[in-house]
Amino acid sequence: MIRVRGRMRFLGLPTVWGAAAVTYKLACPLAQQDDLPARILTSAVFFVVGTGLILHARRSLTRELRQLRRVAGAAQNALLRPPPSHVDGLDVAAAQVSAERGAAIGGDLYEVVATEYGVRAVMGDVRGHGIGALGTVAAVLGCFREAVHDEKDLGGVLRRLERALDRHLRQEHPTGDLEEFVTLLLVEIRPDGEILALNCGHPWPYRLSGTEVEQLAAADPYPPLGMFPLPETDLPTVGLGCLRPGDGLFLHTDGAQDARDGRGRFFPLPAVLESAVRDGPSSSRTVLGRVSTALRHHTRGAPQDDMALLVLTNGRRAILKGAGSRAAGHEGPAPGSAPGR
Repeated sequence: MIRVRGRMRFLGLPTVWGAAAVTYKLACPLAQQDDLPARILTSAVFFVVGTGLILHARRSLTRELRQLRRVAGAAQNALLRPPPSHVDGLDVAAAQVSAERGAAIGGDLYEVVATEYGVRAVMGDVRGHGIGALGTVAAVLGCFREAVHDEKDLGGVLRRLERALDRHLRQEHPTGDLEEFVTLLLVEIRPDGEILALNCGHPWPYRLSGTEVEQLAAADPYPPLGMFPLPETDLPTVGLGCLRPGDGLFLHTDGAQDARDGRGRFFPLPAVLESAVRDGPSSSRTVLGRVSTALRHHTRGAPQDDMALLVLTNGRRAILKGAGSRAAGHEGPAPGSAPGR
């Protein structure tokens, strides 16, 4: 009923104006004359009517566009909600930019969750971009938010994500005529700062330590999720070292490192990160702001691919030796971890 009333309001005024113009042309004696003044007056009448119709249509479309943007913003907040600024002692900042003009969300995804096993984060990139990738983003994020609390290790989380993605693709494309996959990086930061990861075709993160920037490429990644089945054997996590107090971890999608300027030059991500940590305090928010500004300047605000950035800075205090033998290095890996690949 509301939609019908809206359409009636949209069509009512143009109909009245059109009827008035037709009535003038058919019934007004002046409109029947062929001399120059009569033609000028008739043209003026139809010009005014046409201009009014255009302005009315423009106002109506502007109202609908505002409503669609409000709906898109609500969907973004529900699906790719901004992470809290602090998660279990970690300072968190994130940003996402869609390559599809007018879209508030694209095919990139991220999430940060505090669990009993440590802080777990995901950074992913769905094949394609824009609104068409929303279904896959929702399936992966929904599964991740549940699995990180249930599974003791990241391998179990990745298995759950693979099954969720497979179910989604079979439901959305039962004929299998669309090849869709997701690159994923799963990261776990334990209370003592130890970093564990599993990578499915995604760029490795950078560690920001003081003024030094290092990409933590510890092993060859698995293929993107959904492209090939995961191995039937165990999925051992990869150790990425330690995130000491004050250190930062920078996660990103390939849209950031592959962004090009007008001359086709790639975005110099490592150099920009080095400049970001060298120019002042390297909190998550400041690093994110400096890199985002550099990306917008490089692409002139028109990226060719979706981009997502996530920065985690260790704001915890250093664990004392008396707090646990494992923090002092007297024990092996914690329960639930596995040796690196």
